[in-house]
Amino acid sequence: MASRRKLTSEEVAALVNEADDQNASDMVVNGTGGHHAEVRNFKFGSDDLSLLGDYYGLRLINERFSRMVRVIYQPMLRVQPRVTSMPPKVQTYEEYCQNVETFMSLTTWRIEELRGGVLLVVAPEFISTLTNSYYGGKVQHASKRRTEFTATELRIIEILSDGIAETLEVAWRDLTAITLGQPSREENVQFATFVENTEQVIVCTFHIQLPNMSTEHIDIIYPLQTLKPIATQLRSRVQSDVVEDDLSWRERLERAVMTIPMTLSARIAETKLPMSRLLAASSGDVITMPAGDHLTILIEDEEVFEAELGDVGGVRAVHMTKKL
Repeated sequence: MASRRKLTSEEVAALVNEADDQNASDMVVNGTGGHHAEVRNFKFGSDDLSLLGDYYGLRLINERFSRMVRVIYQPMLRVQPRVTSMPPKVQTYEEYCQNVETFMSLTTWRIEELRGGVLLVVAPEFISTLTNSYYGGKVQHASKRRTEFTATELRIIEILSDGIAETLEVAWRDLTAITLGQPSREENVQFATFVENTEQVIVCTFHIQLPNMSTEHIDIIYPLQTLKPIATQLRSRVQSDVVEDDLSWRERLERAVMTIPMTLSARIAETKLPMSRLLAASSGDVITMPAGDHLTILIEDEEVFEAELGDVGGVRAVHMTKKL
């Protein structure tokens, strides 16, 4: 026969507390895999890295940039090097500065559309290699370390950074149009006014493989806050390919040659005079010129076409009849 004695309030409270303790223990075991797992507080919206996902859009931009930037190095190195884009890394600006030399080539632009900046970092050894090769020397590393750039190397830095800025704008055009402002240059990492040391940045490294040499590299750095407004586009895996300027060096050279302005002139008539009459000529003299049926069209003093003189809408014109 079962006992009909009722539990006291103390006994009921003890049972409830024991059940609560058992449930809490089960939650820890099932949720973290062990009683001794470390748990930290999390505040939603505080994890900035989750806004950019896996940087898929930025990876595509870097791959496109690495293909197009090769033509910038060809006039300097006389070969097109192999450029490989590495996965973007997120770290604080202070951590990045600790891993690079103090003396570097630093070029900063402001991206007006994103209200932020971008930093180009190039090692001085690579600048020396480009300068030496550009002026006819061998493609080889510098033999000694220096603490400042020469005037010639500063010019090479200007050519290189201008080409990279133009290529970077084209590479970003598929995702969003950006405009890089006037560059500012610095040679010491400690003096570069880019972002605060505690701010997080995205480091995009590009390895440049040169013949018979170790791999060089350049870094392009974006502040994390700069890319937050376009986080949706960076997470998207649907990218249209509308870039039309992914041309080879020969095609770019041909396009540049075709835009050179040329002087076109028409030779209406010509005659021959003896030197004595030419020396005796004065103001008011009349020299007869035989009028021919055809004109000669000259481009930069080279005879190119035969033409006829005419009139179009009240304006003098020439009609090309034969190519010489």
